[in-house]
Amino acid sequence: MKSRLSRFDGMSGVRVLTMLAAVAFIFLSASVCAQGYGFAAPGNYGVKIYKTDYTLYPFVQVYLRTFDSQMQPLVNLNEMNIGLMVKGRPYDPMKRQYGIQSIRKREEATRSVIVVDASKSMAGKPFDDSRRAAVRFIESKRPQDEVAILAIRDTKNGFDLVSEFERDGAALVRRLADIKVDGMKTRLYDTIGAAMQMCAMSAQGSVRTGNYIVSCSILVMSDGKDEGSSINRDELMTRISNLEIPIPIYSLAYSKVDQSYFRNLEALSKNSFGIYYVIGETTEQMQRIVEQVQNILQSDYVITFRSYIKVDGERHNLKIGVEFPTGSGKYVSDDTYFEAIQPPPIPPVQSALKALNAKIPLAKSGNPYYDDSDSVMSIPSGAPAE
Repeated sequence: MKSRLSRFDGMSGVRVLTMLAAVAFIFLSASVCAQGYGFAAPGNYGVKIYKTDYTLYPFVQVYLRTFDSQMQPLVNLNEMNIGLMVKGRPYDPMKRQYGIQSIRKREEATRSVIVVDASKSMAGKPFDDSRRAAVRFIESKRPQDEVAILAIRDTKNGFDLVSEFERDGAALVRRLADIKVDGMKTRLYDTIGAAMQMCAMSAQGSVRTGNYIVSCSILVMSDGKDEGSSINRDELMTRISNLEIPIPIYSLAYSKVDQSYFRNLEALSKNSFGIYYVIGETTEQMQRIVEQVQNILQSDYVITFRSYIKVDGERHNLKIGVEFPTGSGKYVSDDTYFEAIQPPPIPPVQSALKALNAKIPLAKSGNPYYDDSDSVMSIPSGAPAE
């Protein structure tokens, strides 16, 4: 955190005013609302909040994913790209009450469910290539990240649970090797629905960051054809739309016979904030693509801020805004909430609170917001006033 705070040291007056104007851009323009759902319009970018952790209140951690018009993550974001508003009041970045970090080098874990099509139509090279891609996906994860595997096969439920969530990459690879390619039907939607249920049961908050799951995603390798599922595509799409926490579906559409069902995968991916990749018959590129997916999962950010709302057990609105590049006037935001609750007085919690308090000490002014005499309504000319 010391390095984070040092970014403000020695800043010229012009740069400070530019940063303050950026904060106003994020929160005062009406167009923010149109972008607030995380969609990236052509030539633009988006942000989606995945999880808010207030276990260590008054410190709140917000986990979010960013993406450009190609659904690739925004890189090298820092505090100058971020605006933060609690209950309608914007934080003054010069008071240093929040910071942003990439999760790539943090201890929090991600979860992924790999869905592989083990029907006979995929036998031979297509399945071998998909299995190699799954192995590469596992090899690309961090040690703390967890992967589960479902194989679409002719069972009572329409799939085999090849592996529960597992951190041991070698064990996952061994289980992949045991999959039999003998399915007669492809209950694709049932299997994806099961993967969503596994993600929904992901671990919740923990004071030990290595035990905290910040996101869960699904990687599907199939031709998109469904046969005999108990739910149809529309029902699955509705489930996806109703999720409180997004579960992105990254689809690798491939087939050596019929590509007419690829649009099923396209619809599921786009509806879930995932990405749809058209592999076609050239399955050799699958390994490169799964590395790209892992890069996306590891490029999420966490914003940590200190709240000044007294413990009341109530929910409080929070808005996070991102401007990219800095000073560009291009901005987007998303909303969430946190609860002002008193953490339990147990040693691990107290130790974590002490560490955070050292990184983000109380503001000298007693609050993190803009002072009345220095409100964002009095920013330099060139920024919108409404």
